[in-house]
Amino acid sequence: MKIDANTVVTLHYRLKDSQGQLVEESFGAEPMQYLHGANNLIPGLESELAGKQAGDALSATVAPEAAYGEYVEALKQEVPLAAFQGVDDIAPGMRFMAETDQGPRPVVVTEVKDDVVVVDGNHPMAGQTLHFDVEVVEVREATAEELAHGHVHAAGGCGHDHDDHECCGGSGDCAKGDDCCGGKGHH
Repeated sequence: MKIDANTVVTLHYRLKDSQGQLVEESFGAEPMQYLHGANNLIPGLESELAGKQAGDALSATVAPEAAYGEYVEALKQEVPLAAFQGVDDIAPGMRFMAETDQGPRPVVVTEVKDDVVVVDGNHPMAGQTLHFDVEVVEVREATAEELAHGHVHAAGGCGHDHDDHECCGGSGDCAKGDDCCGGKGHH
């Protein structure tokens, strides 16, 4: 079976950043699964995988605009330290959800000054060309439940409440700790 919309793809991958540094890989661990065509994978890699089948291997270079976008300087801001009331010992690397005009947005603390905290709302890989080595392990039709929910369910069911249909927030981020998205916590 070939990778097409509404198929569940199981794959191993190795990801390197613009500088050729290994960011993450699944080889030697559990493979990743995703629902093709449901925006659960960066668009550039998803388009490279279309038409492939189990056993295929490929290398793909994905430009920023087809990955996590260009780096937007305006998403880096200084926020008054007072806005972090109740949080002890703010340090670079800490992550928060910030309320913005476009709704909640994840930000990371990049610097702490005397009375302000510098936060960055860009994805950590924004502006980078990504390099993938991928091996397709399996391709299967998605179940009706997976299609309805927009993501892959772990064997034996999703294991969480779908009343709000927001498992993984539609972004592939399984920060809730449930076993959706194959239990990977990222895509």
